[in-house]
Amino acid sequence: MRAFISLDLEGLPYIVSRENLFVKGALYAEARKIATEVVRVVAETLHHELGVDEVVIADSHGPMVNILVDETPDYVRLVRGFPRPLSMVAGAKGSDFAIFLGYHAKAGTGHATFDHTYSGATVDRLEINGVEVSETLLNAYLLGEWNVPVAMVAGDKALIETDVKTHLPWAVGVPLKESLGRYSAVSPGMEGIKKLLREGTVEAFRRVERGEVRPLKTERPVEVKLRFLNSAYAEVAELLPFVERLDGKTVRFEAGSVEEAYKTFEVLILAAAGVSSIVNR
Repeated sequence: MRAFISLDLEGLPYIVSRENLFVKGALYAEARKIATEVVRVVAETLHHELGVDEVVIADSHGPMVNILVDETPDYVRLVRGFPRPLSMVAGAKGSDFAIFLGYHAKAGTGHATFDHTYSGATVDRLEINGVEVSETLLNAYLLGEWNVPVAMVAGDKALIETDVKTHLPWAVGVPLKESLGRYSAVSPGMEGIKKLLREGTVEAFRRVERGEVRPLKTERPVEVKLRFLNSAYAEVAELLPFVERLDGKTVRFEAGSVEEAYKTFEVLILAAAGVSSIVNR
């Protein structure tokens, strides 16, 4: 059996400062240690306790080089580096189930640490077929197209109580922190976190065994609406002939599949980042 883990940082316990999130941040080393410990607990539980043969881990925050590689066990395949095709779910195809670790709530969610959707610098709102999505749902839709169900989501309680409960009710939700605001949260001690993760991983695996988890599906063609934070980003997106501009900041396009929509979305975000780099240099 093959398990896939996608790891983000903002939904991890204790991560409340921007200094945790960037390579040159004063607290980035702390975040890397937390991330490595969290993912190791889950991977060890999957392999040693539950007999999962292979664990693929997609290091999926920022530069995507957060996990300390010298602590990666032999049975793990580690996907790292950015930019890369299919970003947070690269390497997931062919897996039996997926686990999301350190995930956070979507942009505009109250009482949620670092609420944003994919790119906090460029994206204000993202919709897939009329559903406003978080990174959790965006990634789950793509995995669902590959028939890979999400069995567990561990992260900000605000995410667990909203998107996970509503759209992924079969998935085990493990709150790693309860946010007081965008830059503050309460988390259990690390030993308590490890216990929650072990218990959640075992329960998620049992649900997979019992056939209780299922891939998250959406209709085709896939309609995507993307509202940027800056009208200049929409101007650039509109240059593509299949992208329709709905207002100053919002664009719309259709794709034949979620994978095609995901890739197009990635290109639009990279283009927006390019515009930001040009005007701010």
